[in-house]
Amino acid sequence: MQQLIWEAEYECMPREDLAQLQLERLQATLNRAYKNVTCYRNKFNELGIVPEDVQSLDDLRKLPFTTKEDLRLNYPYGMFAVPLREVVRIHSSSGTTGKPTVVGYTRHDIKTWSNLVARFMTAAGVTHDDVVQIAFGYGLFTGAFGLHYAAETIGASVIPMSSGNTEKQIMIMQDYRSTALVCTPSYAITLADRMEKMGIDPKTLSLKIGLFGGEPWSDAMRREIEERLHISATDNYGLSEVIGPGVAGECQEKCGMHIFEDAFIPEIIDPETCQILPPGSVGELVLTTINKEAFPMIRYRTRDITSLDYTPCSCGRTMVRMKKTMGRSDDMLIIKGVNVFPSQIEEVLFAIEGCEPHYQLVVDRQGALDILEVRIEVTENIFFDEMKKQKTFLETIEKRIESTLGVSATVKLVEPNSIPRHEGKADRVIDKRTL
Repeated sequence: MQQLIWEAEYECMPREDLAQLQLERLQATLNRAYKNVTCYRNKFNELGIVPEDVQSLDDLRKLPFTTKEDLRLNYPYGMFAVPLREVVRIHSSSGTTGKPTVVGYTRHDIKTWSNLVARFMTAAGVTHDDVVQIAFGYGLFTGAFGLHYAAETIGASVIPMSSGNTEKQIMIMQDYRSTALVCTPSYAITLADRMEKMGIDPKTLSLKIGLFGGEPWSDAMRREIEERLHISATDNYGLSEVIGPGVAGECQEKCGMHIFEDAFIPEIIDPETCQILPPGSVGELVLTTINKEAFPMIRYRTRDITSLDYTPCSCGRTMVRMKKTMGRSDDMLIIKGVNVFPSQIEEVLFAIEGCEPHYQLVVDRQGALDILEVRIEVTENIFFDEMKKQKTFLETIEKRIESTLGVSATVKLVEPNSIPRHEGKADRVIDKRTL
């Protein structure tokens, strides 16, 4: 398998050279943040730390964490490390849990961002010969623009379709001969469903590559997308507060997402104790940016649960790989004392024939007891099966969920297309508990 690499001098850098580059960039970032960002200067002063105290990468652990709450308290521009006149782009999060978090980019930051995203797009197989259809929403959300500018940097043709209008998306795929699709994985399933209804065979399209991000998804869901759309589906990772997409992405080996460590220093911590965990441990990902000008983030708690793999990848890249995120430490479900991630249930469902790739978890409380209901769309054959067959099918799913998660669930079968479809992130969980 041919491995395409966008910036080999960084992506394949010997790890001892990478560590030296990280330290130099970290020290420069700390000086800029301490000098120009009041929040960081106050945090450092409270701990009696100055940037010069960081003499090795191990000293990173001495530094305070940054949280989303810090960004809210300094809304909108308090975390910027450059004057607003040097900021050429402003993005923000959706702000569904309060004020949105506002992020800024200098002209140099935009170039850095474009190159980082170009790395994972190239790693997935995108070249200057491709036609990239972007079905992320354009606007304050970082996703669409990150991939748009990276695709243009590579030299590919870009179709800035934005999200929604599913039948038009499919028409454009057919007429414009799109070869690469950018969207959430759940929207890729929605597209496959609609093609089926329209009687369109995906084999007649020019699509060959899918670049999916914006929400956690399982390998079982990857297989589903690849089989139904006849493409190679790759995962990528990013978050607005850190840079947007471009933190990490899969190569064609599909064995973890390479974190671009010349731009970000990753750590894995225990989300409860905040202690750094040894390599290979599952915990919360913490990221420090080391080459951003406008909006440096020092030890930012992403709340995403994953693990890091430092073993060499056969693609030739030397940078650490992060596993697919299992969920988030702040929206992880705790049911009867057990940590449950939607992606774990998704794995179970995709392994059972007859389950459709659409499901919803409903959590409630009866007295002091947590109750988990899993609503699953099933094929019409199963939905209209005789009661005895349905009961056997339900029992099979419930047993598999209990053996995988260690917690029991009630399974409710619902007919096809009864769970709401989403053009962006799928809404997998309804938590009715009043805690």
